[in-house]
Parts: sequence; C-alpha cells; structure tokens
Amino acid sequence: MREAIQAVVMGASWGGLNAYSSILSSLPERFPAAIMLVQHQNASSDNRLAWLLQKYTRLPVVAPEDKERIRPGHVYVAPPGYHMLVDADHTIALTIYRPVHFSRPSIDELFFSAGHVYGRQVLGVILTGANEDGSEGLDYIRRRGGPTLAQSPQSSEAPAMPEAAIAKGAVETILDLERIGPYLAESLVGSRNEKTEHPGRR
Repeated sequence: MREAIQAVVMGASWGGLNAYSSILSSLPERFPAAIMLVQHQNASSDNRLAWLLQKYTRLPVVAPEDKERIRPGHVYVAPPGYHMLVDADHTIALTIYRPVHFSRPSIDELFFSAGHVYGRQVLGVILTGANEDGSEGLDYIRRRGGPTLAQSPQSSEAPAMPEAAIAKGAVETILDLERIGPYLAESLVGSRNEKTEHPGRR
C-alpha cells in the first residue's frame, strides 16, 4: 500500500482555468491534502487566479506569500512572475529564477521541489497545455515513488502538455477531465476513511 498523500501538485497552461475549476469543484470540503497549482501566466497578469478559483470550491484558495506554511485542505496558486517551490520545512518559496520553458511560474520547478520534499507522499497531475513544461518534473515525482496522473489529450483544450508527459513515460494514470476530481476525492478521502475505520489493517 502506498503512503498517505500529503500534497497534490498540478500544472496547466492553455485551458487551465476550465480544467482547474472542474477539478476543484469535485473535491470535498474535508479534502485531506494540500494542493499546489501552477497556471502559466504573463508576469504582468493580475494576481486574480486564486480569487477566480475560489468560486468553484469550498476549500480555501490562497495566493501565497513567501515562507507561508503549507496546510492540508488548502489550495495554493502560484502568482504570476514567480516560481512557486516547496521548501524542506513545508513552506512556500517564491523565486524569480530564470523562466523554464519560457514560463515563470514553471510547472517543472514546482514538481521537482515537491518531489524532493514529499517523495512518495506527493501526487503529480499534468493538465491541458501547449508546451512540454511539467513532463520532467512529473517523471521525477514518479521516480521518487509518487503517483502521477495526466489529463487525457482527447479531453484537453491543448493536448501537447499531457502528450509530452505520456510520451516520456512519466504518467501512471490517464483520465478525462471530468474524472480527475472524483478520482482524487475517491483516492485520497476514501483511503483516509478506510484507515480510520480499520486502524489495524495493513
């Protein structure tokens, strides 16, 4: 049996707002893991994505400050113009390192740092997008023992991003967009309930 998931990291580009709103709207109020997500944005964009996504979920959606503590059941949205990383003390680090795949925030940067800190306790999700950002980081999560998931290219507004991760061999599970939220809820909430109801089970 895999270790309990402490964090879910997600990345998207073209079509990301629709993908994230679909997933977050399917998650229960007592979702047990922290969620960190990257949406490719121009550095000059208004920092409104957290506010927009809050309309679709009962989970608190946060535009984090540097060194903000990561808490279960909260959604952290990378701000435009900054890479969002996970530090060893389970806080958010915001950096202005060079863009990756022409993007800052970068999906790969979040995935690499989360994989390093959480190991088998992080689940990586790659969503719709028009470049290859995220495939290297998702593969790192897989190699560290964390589960990995991709939106099916057929259900993506831009299939290049999930296609790149699938072609790299980084993806364990492929789901249409409307199945991803229920899958996360069933996998994480269901497993926690099972452990609570059967504390002696191995």
